Amino acid sequence: MAQPKEFVPVKLVCGVVYKEDGLYAEVKRRLVEEWGRVDSESAAFPFDLTAYYEAEMGSGLVRRFMSFADLVAPETLPERKILAIAIEESIRQERGRPGRPVNIDPGYLSASALVMATAKDFAHRIPLGRGIYAHLEFLFTKTGVRTLEWTYPDLRREPPQVFFRAVREMALRQLRARPD
Repeated sequence: MAQPKEFVPVKLVCGVVYKEDGLYAEVKRRLVEEWGRVDSESAAFPFDLTAYYEAEMGSGLVRRFMSFADLVAPETLPERKILAIAIEESIRQERGRPGRPVNIDPGYLSASALVMATAKDFAHRIPLGRGIYAHLEFLFTKTGVRTLEWTYPDLRREPPQVFFRAVREMALRQLRARPD
């Protein structure tokens, strides 16, 4: 009979959708205070394949990703998404305007997949706790990335996939270096 084991640690990542560079810098500063050093950042990618956030955030949005140096327990993802929501709300209140000026999406990379957190339920999303769901974005294969029917459109593009493949390589090196 198989016995439950501790989960293998994962690489914490975060996507940020924003319009102003200063917002990204502020989000990064706050996340570093909470989650530790950032060890990799992507370039800014146009967030132009959906108009989902335009009514709230305006047009000309970009998305950027970062990864954090420390490996974390995957079961901490709900509390990280709740913190991200609180940071979004804090920044919104500080700016004194309606609507969200920034969208913060934490997730993690395992050896086999990219998983992002969301507060929105849908048929393919798995409840994790505290109103937070896991959204499996894509799978890593020997030759690259396998997208899924529900993979977000901007994550189907090559530039973000190149970033996540590189972060996965860092995570695998970190896992191999851990004492057993």
